Amino acid sequence: MSDDNTLSAKVRTSFGKGAARKIRAADAIPAVIYGHGTDPQHVTLPGHETMLITRRSNALIKLDIEGTEQLALVKDIQRDPVKQIIEHIDLIVVRQGEKVNVDVPVHIEGESAPGTIHVVELNVISLEVSATDIPQSVVVSIEGLEEGSQVHASDLQLPKGATLVTEPEVLVLAVSVPQLDLTTDAVDDESGEAAEAEGDVPSIEDEERSE
Repeated sequence: MSDDNTLSAKVRTSFGKGAARKIRAADAIPAVIYGHGTDPQHVTLPGHETMLITRRSNALIKLDIEGTEQLALVKDIQRDPVKQIIEHIDLIVVRQGEKVNVDVPVHIEGESAPGTIHVVELNVISLEVSATDIPQSVVVSIEGLEEGSQVHASDLQLPKGATLVTEPEVLVLAVSVPQLDLTTDAVDDESGEAAEAEGDVPSIEDEERSE
């Protein structure tokens, strides 16, 4: 893991909404670390550095908690619904070589056959992977897929060492030909014909001018 994922954390001793506001005002983020039967540990994290790391999904962080190192996986991020600033982070303890279950985004590449579209039914896939080797995405190529093609979870090419947790028969995406809305077209045609018919009937003003 690169040094870019290392954060210095401080043990947090003050709690409550007021204390949390003071922490955020100092450009820091309240966080709690738990897991492996340990007591929850409350810490504060540097705001800017934490924000950069958590842009990536399933971020693994190497914490330096006042001289003690700890690997932790970002489990949940609470954000302000309006400002979208990070208000609190939940971290789960992980150990070197440990397997963890994570939700990984599905990334679509390529284009299906001309005249077709693809509909994504599943945006993330659940995998069991090494905590220190979590993929950023699972790539699905739809290049040249014809109408009626379907991709299920079992069809995905998983990263090395990953095990599928999502049910294999779950539909990830399907390729189809867009259906023409005949009802709308018929209404448009009738409206057009009616407008043309109205245009053929002279108005009273037209008749008066002609006289």
